[in-house]
Amino acid sequence: MLLHIIARGKIGRSPEADLVDRYVRRLTMPHKITEMPDRGGKLPPAGPGTVTVMLDEKGRQLGSLDFARRIAGWRDTGTRECRFLIGAADGFDDADRANADLLIAFGAMTWPHMMARAMLAEQLWRACSILANHPYHREG
Repeated sequence: MLLHIIARGKIGRSPEADLVDRYVRRLTMPHKITEMPDRGGKLPPAGPGTVTVMLDEKGRQLGSLDFARRIAGWRDTGTRECRFLIGAADGFDDADRANADLLIAFGAMTWPHMMARAMLAEQLWRACSILANHPYHREG
């Protein structure tokens, strides 16, 4: 299954970009990052077997184990691509939210979208580590 991060905004050369790169290089599942302009532009077309996860302030707050289990469930039921959408500074509207399969939030606080990208990359790597029974993740 392809893990596809689709993010608004160019991350450029920055500390956040270094963090994203650090975690994305460690992913054991196929992955891709698509950057889009802050405004406008169309999402790449979603093929059959695509799940869309949107990072949104109105989303559910999942623990890392639950997040990993959801990824495993999609992978094990034949999902071909899991897209993770990160919006620009103004986020998503209700119509966008309605088209997502899952809305998730990284807590009740507001995060800059470049930090959200780094946090997502780390959580994807953590999920891969959990699914591989690697001792990195500690819970409790």
